[in-house]
Amino acid sequence: MGKLQLFEIRLSESRVVYSPGEPLAGTVTVRLSGSLPYRGVLTAGEHTFPFQFLVPASAPTSFEGPFGKVVHQVKAVIDTPRFAKDHKCNKVFYILCPLNLNDIPDIEQPNTTSITKKFNYKLVKSGNIVLTATSDLKGYIVGQAIQLRTDIENKSGRDTGTVVASLLQKVAYKSKRWIYDLRTIAEVEGSGVKAWKHAEWKEQILVPALPQSMLQGCSLIHVDYYIQVSLKSPEVSVTLPIYIGNIAVNRVPLTPARSVQHIPSVVVPSAPPEEEEAASGYHPMDNVSIPTKSHSQLQTFSYAPGLSLQDVRLDSDQTASPNHPTLCLATGATVPYYAEGTVVPVPTASSLILPPEYSTWGYPNEAPPSYEQSCSSANSSLSNGN
Repeated sequence: MGKLQLFEIRLSESRVVYSPGEPLAGTVTVRLSGSLPYRGVLTAGEHTFPFQFLVPASAPTSFEGPFGKVVHQVKAVIDTPRFAKDHKCNKVFYILCPLNLNDIPDIEQPNTTSITKKFNYKLVKSGNIVLTATSDLKGYIVGQAIQLRTDIENKSGRDTGTVVASLLQKVAYKSKRWIYDLRTIAEVEGSGVKAWKHAEWKEQILVPALPQSMLQGCSLIHVDYYIQVSLKSPEVSVTLPIYIGNIAVNRVPLTPARSVQHIPSVVVPSAPPEEEEAASGYHPMDNVSIPTKSHSQLQTFSYAPGLSLQDVRLDSDQTASPNHPTLCLATGATVPYYAEGTVVPVPTASSLILPPEYSTWGYPNEAPPSYEQSCSSANSSLSNGN
């Protein structure tokens, strides 16, 4: 019985990422110190067996999360005689079906939503808080900055708590019941709003390497993203569904004359309670800007076991070529993420802070009802999880 010294699979072109419909070729190499019986006999020495497959057009994009995964691999087996141990080896490869954001209707339009909340103060008196959030687009790619504007009208005699804008990732896994993994990818915090002030907050959130929205080809795992803007006091929030894709929104930059400017409506605050009015008189709504307090932003890292940037070699010519886009490693997925063109990170207004380690979470999180209700109309895929 020969001793098996080497049994491995090598893919041609040193590639790790393939697209549906592409050929997948390589070789299986076997090295023996003596003969090895199987359905025939492998003699001592090194043997090479070439192979080629066509990746199915319906093959889903690779993904790996804490509660489910989509993994593709080539497997080779030496089928030995009865009662003998079979020899096996495998080679994992990744499939990426790019999401072209331009295929999504109205993707280039601003995304906006607003909510009004009654704000109680001094036990019995009350006023209103109007929270409005707007993003410049409805879809982004890795390295792109989400331009976010928040308007807060504090029509009350009480200061609000801090305002927080978060980039959320929600992954839904379908088994006997839907399981949701909801995590914060990036977060930025602004100061609170003083009483009787109309405040404006302009910030941006940099999109790190992330799996694309709408995991194409897979009906059991849904990946969705949201921008959530919330006040800590009173507790009120708005949610903007967005898409993360591979091919950027193709739009003509607006000139200053054509750019959409936010024109605030005439603010007519409700009259303060009688006691307040008697004590301090009428309160006009002054316009102010909200300063940013802190950022928390994920850094790019590999979530795929055993996969690192050294596994993929791109020279300077390939990096600059449209046929060989910039390679990133996706957070939360096993697939290396290709972004169209050169990824140029945009600096944010504050220094970036490494967020908590999410892998320590022991249980999935059910999506809050208000979160589902606010987003169900934007993405019909969410209705499958209700």
